[in-house]
Amino acid sequence: MPLPESPNRSPLHTREVRCLGFQNERGLWEIEAHLLDTKPIWFPNHEKDGIEPGEPVHRMSLRLTLDLNFLIHQVDVAMDDTPYQLCRDVEQEFSKLEGIQIGAGWLREVRQRMPRTMSCTHLYELLTPIATTAYQSMHLALEERAEQLPARGKPPIVDQCYSLSSQSDVVKVKWPEFHQPKSN
Repeated sequence: MPLPESPNRSPLHTREVRCLGFQNERGLWEIEAHLLDTKPIWFPNHEKDGIEPGEPVHRMSLRLTLDLNFLIHQVDVAMDDTPYQLCRDVEQEFSKLEGIQIGAGWLREVRQRMPRTMSCTHLYELLTPIATTAYQSMHLALEERAEQLPARGKPPIVDQCYSLSSQSDVVKVKWPEFHQPKSN
């Protein structure tokens, strides 16, 4: 169902974020996030004598190569369009993410290795959807690995949202051993 109509407004900015997940020939996962910012109006910029309507303000991509333990093996960055030439100076900083494991507290580790003033806000913001796209991309492989364990622990996705609450019918069907009846 679409959002309700909101009349009498003028468009000012569009941000598109697209995330893709792949498994490569080495058995690693490559998670890409692409960001595109455009404006339907002319926008001031002293380095470019302005940015024309529809011209990218930001067009950049970030790829993390991960193993099944969410350990970052490689980072690739492309900053095709930026508002300032200086922005591209931080591309190499993102290699500092290599060796970090995505999981609880991982963004704190990112901030320690790469303070925001030595980074790019827009690429930094892509780290959260990359993490969720990684999980979605690796989910089947993670499930297969968990089924091979002699004693399986509660899947990390259980109790992370309403539908996957340990009291939900979804958990009752998918992981009955971790289902908890609703208390009255």
